Amino acid sequence: MNVFKVVFHVDEVSKWNLTLVNVKNFVEDIADAEYSIEIVANAEAVTIFADNRVENIYDLLEEMEFLIGKNVKISVCRNALRANAIEERSLPEFISIVSAGVTRLAILQRQGYSYIKP
Repeated sequence: MNVFKVVFHVDEVSKWNLTLVNVKNFVEDIADAEYSIEIVANAEAVTIFADNRVENIYDLLEEMEFLIGKNVKISVCRNALRANAIEERSLPEFISIVSAGVTRLAILQRQGYSYIKP
C-alpha cells in the first residue's frame, strides 16, 4: 500500500487556522490509509508562539495537539524564531524545531512529499 507523504507549509500568521483545518480534513479523508504528514512553519508564522499575539492561540494550540495525536508532525524554523526573538523553550513540547524551514521543505520534497501551501 502506498503511503501519503505530504508537507503543509505555513509562513503567515493568518494562514494557521486554514492550514490546520486543511490538515485535519486531509487526515479524516484518508483515515484508512497510511500517511506521513508534516506542517512546516517559518517566517512570520512562528510569531504565534510569542507573547500571545494571536487572539485565538489556545484554539490553535488545541488543534495542533489534536493533529499531533493523529501522528502529524509540526516543525518550526529556528531561523524564524531567532529573527522574531522567540525563545525555543517557550514553544509547546509537541513542536519540533528545525534549523531552517526552507531547507526542511526541500528535504521533504526530495523525499517524495507533496507540497501544499494553503
